Amino acid sequence: MDKVDHAVPLLEVRGVTKAFAGVRALKSVDLSIEAGEVHCILGQNGAGKSTLIKLLAGVYTPDDGEIIWRGEPITITNPVAALDLGIATMYQELDVVDGLSVAENIFLGHEIANAGFINRRKAFKLARDLLRRLGHGDLSPNREVGSLSAANKQIVSMARALSRDTRLIIMDEPSAVLDSEEVKNLFRVVRELTAAGIAVVYISHRLEEIRQIGDRISVIKDGRSTASGLSVTETPTGELIRLMTGRELENVFPPAPPVPVDSPEVLTVTGLTVRGLFENVNFAVRAGEVVGLAGLVGSGRSEILEAVYGALKPSAGTVAIAGVALKPGSVRDAVNHDMGLSPEERKSQGLLLEEPVYRNVTLSTFARFARFSFLNERAERSAARTQIEALELRPADPDRPAGTLSGGNQQKILLARWLVHGTRVLLLDEPTRGVDVGARAEIYALIRKLSAAGTAIVIVSSEIEEVLGLADRVLIIAEGRVLATVAASDIDEHGVLETVMEGSAA
Repeated sequence: MDKVDHAVPLLEVRGVTKAFAGVRALKSVDLSIEAGEVHCILGQNGAGKSTLIKLLAGVYTPDDGEIIWRGEPITITNPVAALDLGIATMYQELDVVDGLSVAENIFLGHEIANAGFINRRKAFKLARDLLRRLGHGDLSPNREVGSLSAANKQIVSMARALSRDTRLIIMDEPSAVLDSEEVKNLFRVVRELTAAGIAVVYISHRLEEIRQIGDRISVIKDGRSTASGLSVTETPTGELIRLMTGRELENVFPPAPPVPVDSPEVLTVTGLTVRGLFENVNFAVRAGEVVGLAGLVGSGRSEILEAVYGALKPSAGTVAIAGVALKPGSVRDAVNHDMGLSPEERKSQGLLLEEPVYRNVTLSTFARFARFSFLNERAERSAARTQIEALELRPADPDRPAGTLSGGNQQKILLARWLVHGTRVLLLDEPTRGVDVGARAEIYALIRKLSAAGTAIVIVSSEIEEVLGLADRVLIIAEGRVLATVAASDIDEHGVLETVMEGSAA
């Protein structure tokens, strides 16, 4: 790597503007990145962060303004040109190819070859070295990526970024699929990179992460720069939130109304087991109660939700709603008994991205809008519009494709679906992943509103603070076993992690 010139910023963005179909996504944005720093970019969903990333990655070109790379104005015409410069991007939506091996994914587009032939042995060795550098030397370079967890796919994406002569790595929500230990490992890698003079642009909605890893912060709101190059240590959290949202946000977790002592038991899970994933899970949820599942990635939390919902067929145990046992492994039976699931991967598992918002909202309730085998689209739109207005979906357009909405608004679509259905039991898996601080507050308020109306809710989140802030009771899970069930008010994040570690060591 060439010697770093600290007198000249590695990258500058000056007055960059970008519009789509006449709508400006970026409006005179400024940014300056120094070699060897972690520069955090904050902004709500829809603020323009993704557009800015794609300009730097060569996916888009600016309509106005300029990009300066190591003191020289440049035009990044395509993603290959960005990589050739030394700009690598890790997107929030994992861009790995499931049908290829880990090593093939890492060197995709710049294969290791001799005389025109792929050198698999050398590629395997280099891939192994990169994975060890990332603290995942146990991940086989020969393994097919489609068989990996979301967390390990993120590691492969990171290894790909490091496989080139990279000077700037853009990380878009890199911790979204990582547990607390994996986040620590990520931060270790980031610090090693910056110590070697590599700059990191770090995008995250988790303000606590910004405090731990960032050096400077820039904020974008409605496509404009509202702050550039703020000191992480000297800028109060309240000021960052104000710069992002234009307002003060207090009491992020709304107070929980007490669950009435005579509230009936709605969901009962008894001895639920899926061999190889989890065993003998027992819990119940009363009407109006929120129960959280807390544990590290890989503990079995999401798989428990999937089995309760019928997406995984249990080896043993039962799931009952209001005393009626559900057919094992039947999503249809769960939905017919008024259970709903907001899945971990909402884009791939929960939404039809090309379909309009109204069709996504009514997806589980088609029978209500059918007459003589034909769907009544007017009735669909009407029902969807009621929820769109109630949930303050933005933009409030039932005909807009779901895939064009921000993460927070996509999550609202899933909540709207189950509100239309009249769900009695709602399972929420990572409900705020990739959602900005303003939208999070809105989703938390919606969860409170649902529980207050009598919905029984089960929530899984990688953020233990979120589980504790929303739940009445918490099941602490490790290695597929429920270690303890405690009142959320009786434990803190440290206590949860301590229980997990003690249970894992037992």
